[in-house]
Amino acid sequence: MLEHGGRLRAAAQRYGIPLEDWLDLSTGVAPYGWDLPVVPGAAWARLPEADDGLEQAARDYYGAVSLLPVAGSQAAIQTLPRLRRNASVGIIAPTYAEHAAAWRREGHRVTKLSEGSVHRALPHLDVLLVVNPNNPTGRLIEPARLLDWHNELAERGGWLVVDEAFIDCTPEHSLAAYSDMPGLIVLRSFGKFFGLAGLRLGFVLAAQALLDELEALLGPWAVSGPARSVALSLLVDGEGQRRQRERLLADGERLKALLRDGGLPSTGGSSLFQFCCTRRAVPCAELLARRGILVRLFAELDSLRFGLPADECGWLRLEQGLLECAPMLANLEETP
Repeated sequence: MLEHGGRLRAAAQRYGIPLEDWLDLSTGVAPYGWDLPVVPGAAWARLPEADDGLEQAARDYYGAVSLLPVAGSQAAIQTLPRLRRNASVGIIAPTYAEHAAAWRREGHRVTKLSEGSVHRALPHLDVLLVVNPNNPTGRLIEPARLLDWHNELAERGGWLVVDEAFIDCTPEHSLAAYSDMPGLIVLRSFGKFFGLAGLRLGFVLAAQALLDELEALLGPWAVSGPARSVALSLLVDGEGQRRQRERLLADGERLKALLRDGGLPSTGGSSLFQFCCTRRAVPCAELLARRGILVRLFAELDSLRFGLPADECGWLRLEQGLLECAPMLANLEETP
């Protein structure tokens, strides 16, 4: 299994700190959200049905013509490669590692690209995959540039796959409105913005013909009745979405300022996380972990990703942790 954030139990065991005593900043999931609606008993007792209003609510929320609910966007990531054969796939890196793993698993040729090298590689690609905003760097590519890439690919039957898992706070950058165009596939995560990663829900936005193929592979009842019920309630709550968006945007800026003041200036990020490149990434992650603060380490990139604290106690704890670590990290910097 690939390395991911959120492995709190493993950290608790490794450092001998009880699970409930950790501050988990290792994911990009919103640490707060809604008071959950009551799930009707029928949603637990009956098989899920597609005429409950979820699809229409999601189309309205995302501004998409056609979409398919899936059990987390991870389900789509693992299944989409099965819809093509012997493809040449370019992936803008660094990014979420599950994409490359899924395409390689199905026998496709995968090439990691920089954003600047896409124009040279594009004539040789069948599929271009972009995570926008990027995970973990937070880099956003403007829609016009993405659509130019899509047009070139679509002319010869290629795909542009855009994973927009972290875009809910900046919907003006989304390609959702264009997602019914042949050859454009947009993946959206429900759990990250709504703070419900455990619900396991995502959406694939694409032309209906492709969605029909994908649904046939996934099989019936891909999303549970309780998940559909909860998601429907939240997707129609425009006022709750506005409050969540405003709070996340403000907290993203607060985290950026806190890291800067703590000696770890952000080199990128989004409303849900900040990304810091530093030669001290490994010892910093270790020192914070000894204090029960879990962050996402990307050792190969000499970088850390910090998620948002859930409350004032968490903010103070992160501030104190950075303050305590600063002298030790400074000593490491001075060591020849």
